[in-house]
Amino acid sequence: MLHDRVLVSLEQEGERKSSAGILIPATAQMGRRLAWAKVVAVGANVRTVEVDDRVLFDPEDRAEVEVRGDDYILLRERDLHAVAAGRLEDGQTGLYL
Repeated sequence: MLHDRVLVSLEQEGERKSSAGILIPATAQMGRRLAWAKVVAVGANVRTVEVDDRVLFDPEDRAEVEVRGDDYILLRERDLHAVAAGRLEDGQTGLYL
């Protein structure tokens, strides 16, 4: 990875469930919605994200790439909206913006 780039793997595509248990099909039209992904690799100049963190990003601003048969998304660090990290100390939320 180069510079401030982050390579992520989309966590959820297709059908999903609402909090009430209603199944929402993948073809359903929804408003602009951010998506969660898992960080697979980071560039040398990335400061706030590490491999295996979960990040929140806008799926409309993405560049898709295929590496060894797997699909990934290439983002700039500045395009990330939030990071959910389990490496933070106790008493913290684990989510920072």
